[in-house]
Amino acid sequence: MNKNNTDPNMKTRKLLHHIVLVARATGIVISCALLLLSCDFNRSKSLNRAVLDRSLELGTQFMLNHQKPEGNFTYIYDWVEKTYDPGDNQVRQAGAMWGLAVIYSATPTPEIGAAVERSMDFFVRNSKLTPDGQRYVAYPGAGAGRIGTVALCALAHIDYLRAAKSQISEEKFQNYRQLLEEYLEFLIRARIQTPPKAGLWHQSYSYSSGHPYGQPSPYFDGECLLALVKAAKYMGREDLQPIIIASADAGYHHNIQEALQKDPDSSTTKGYYQWSSMVFFEIATSGWSSVEKYGDYVIELANWMIDVHKTLRRTRNTAYAYEGIVHAYQLAVQRDDTEHIKKFAYVIETGLTKLTSWQVGSPLMNGFIRSQPTDDPLAIGGVQNHSRESPLRIDVAQHQMHAVILARRYVYK
Repeated sequence: MNKNNTDPNMKTRKLLHHIVLVARATGIVISCALLLLSCDFNRSKSLNRAVLDRSLELGTQFMLNHQKPEGNFTYIYDWVEKTYDPGDNQVRQAGAMWGLAVIYSATPTPEIGAAVERSMDFFVRNSKLTPDGQRYVAYPGAGAGRIGTVALCALAHIDYLRAAKSQISEEKFQNYRQLLEEYLEFLIRARIQTPPKAGLWHQSYSYSSGHPYGQPSPYFDGECLLALVKAAKYMGREDLQPIIIASADAGYHHNIQEALQKDPDSSTTKGYYQWSSMVFFEIATSGWSSVEKYGDYVIELANWMIDVHKTLRRTRNTAYAYEGIVHAYQLAVQRDDTEHIKKFAYVIETGLTKLTSWQVGSPLMNGFIRSQPTDDPLAIGGVQNHSRESPLRIDVAQHQMHAVILARRYVYK
């Protein structure tokens, strides 16, 4: 036992608790009435299962309508101007593929399954193998690889295979399973091996050789770790458990502990937030030994997201926050933690009501969207990044649909 009580995890928990107490004492947590007054949505309707079902239906169609014949997606569509942005982002493209795989797991239709396979095949065509069989993506038009791209490819394969196993041929299943193993091997080898960042991931890699390089990114650390933990839990890769625990502890130390010591509202912690919350949730519910602390992390981080990062007061789309908060809600339910159940349920309903009002075609559409009626199939179901800005980004839709799926699964059953 540490007689001086210098356990670093306990220190960070105390820091998070202190930050939340200060936020509350200084009036950062504002009243329910003020929050409702600040939201720009149709107050005659409220969030419920039917609204979420419709939101998912519309968002799914938006993503399908924006998939190109090759398998990737149009990146940004301005639904008012009816113009496309010429930019692109390889990680967000892979994230959209994963988003479709998650949607398929919730609504496994042949149309969605075909779209997931079309996207997975696109990334396979635009990938390379190292001499020892590690697969990495060489996204067209990009000068170097991003490790988050490979992680999201792995996640797409995991979630699709989990849902489609009984719907596809054994040959196809084994083919995609082999591709998954090749992506996983690349992720394992791309971990930083030397202190002080050992256990995190290099953020980039060379297209010519697949050699990983560069400092870690909190986003990619979380994406890579989520791919490994889901492979361990759902695809029979229990051998990955030691790597997962080591990287989870390294990520908690660098992206949460150190980051919050430097800045109580750290952008590093924000980048790691939803990914690490999903990771820690998967570990906490794994049945592995000595993992209760990871559940504590999920709840503590949700408190930080709400009380310090002030997600309800943000003016940009914060669907990412609910990818973490909904998991914290579910852990609170499992622990019969009444205080956090009420707190998280309120934030989920308030926040997702606001964000759903930013979806074109939603029953809760806000005044800006209602003022410009449209039947454009490229617009319907898209989600704005701001209440009054019309560009629709594919990754914003992906994150929001994931949040909607989680809310349907755990909160609005």
